Amino acid sequence: MLFENVYIEGLGYHLPEEIVTSAEIEKRLTPLYEQLKLPQGRLELMSGIKERRFWGKGIFPSEVATIAGEKAIARAGINKDNIGCLISASVCRDFIEPSTASVIHRNLKIPSETFVFDVSNACLGVLNGMMIIANMIDQNQILAGMVVAGENGGPLLNNTIETLLSRSDITRSNIKSSFASLTIGSAAVGVVLSHKKISKQGHRLMGGVSLAETQFNHLCRGSDDSGVSGNWSPLMETDSEALMQEGCRLAGKTWARTREELGWVNEDVSRVFCHQVGKGHRKLMYENIGLNLQKDFSTLEFLGNTGAASLPTTLAMGIEKNILKVGDKAALLGIGSGLNCMMMGVEW
Repeated sequence: MLFENVYIEGLGYHLPEEIVTSAEIEKRLTPLYEQLKLPQGRLELMSGIKERRFWGKGIFPSEVATIAGEKAIARAGINKDNIGCLISASVCRDFIEPSTASVIHRNLKIPSETFVFDVSNACLGVLNGMMIIANMIDQNQILAGMVVAGENGGPLLNNTIETLLSRSDITRSNIKSSFASLTIGSAAVGVVLSHKKISKQGHRLMGGVSLAETQFNHLCRGSDDSGVSGNWSPLMETDSEALMQEGCRLAGKTWARTREELGWVNEDVSRVFCHQVGKGHRKLMYENIGLNLQKDFSTLEFLGNTGAASLPTTLAMGIEKNILKVGDKAALLGIGSGLNCMMMGVEW
């Protein structure tokens, strides 16, 4: 899918103040580590994640997504009246009903004529939201649109630790399904897209490709969708090895199709921003897509896996560091459990 008139106008991110290191997580798991004779330091060694961040208790996804959204609007420099669609695309939501986007819409004071809804697709949600809005812009249905995500990984991490410590039947083998949950972090992000005729930035979203291999939807499954109110106790079971292998294989197929759609070759790409999972996943993915790992901009070492906020937050931080220059071509490589893969191209 190609776009003629769509531009990335502004990105904003918001991070929690609380930092939790992999060493601190392992300290909490000391009884389990001693029982199974696991070496300290394996979490950081295997994932490449030194630390991640978490919101304070009682913080709603809409609260932090609103802050990131305000930053994105400010950086875009556009009038809120031009925002014709607002999508909340995080894994985490305030509640099942109404949409979390409705709360953010109220907070941001965006016009009532705006389309307002949630999009849920695991870690791929923000890219899906960008594709929806880009299509609306390219069809001249709206002048601008916005995707936000507020991810809160704290409850998942804490409940995973408590569950592991409470199990008397735990073994080295069955602890593996909880490993991915220990890499989760928190972040919030906002992305503003606009039509060419009101764009001030000139960063063109050229298009992208999405592929699904849903025979692998069982490889990562999370429970509990009750928001942050009440007794929120989510758990997630992940076949990390199979998910990495199949996800990276799908990434190779998706990138080949994306290159064809955009008319690119690998040498055209100046920078790459991908969903941040772990160092093993990143290495294998770059091998499968044939791109130079040196073109990658990484945040996983200090943010961990922040769900749908991961890739756009990484992009926002890269832009903040001025690693993209005028004329650069950047690849956005998204993967989410399901399995779903979406990749997009940007000309800066």
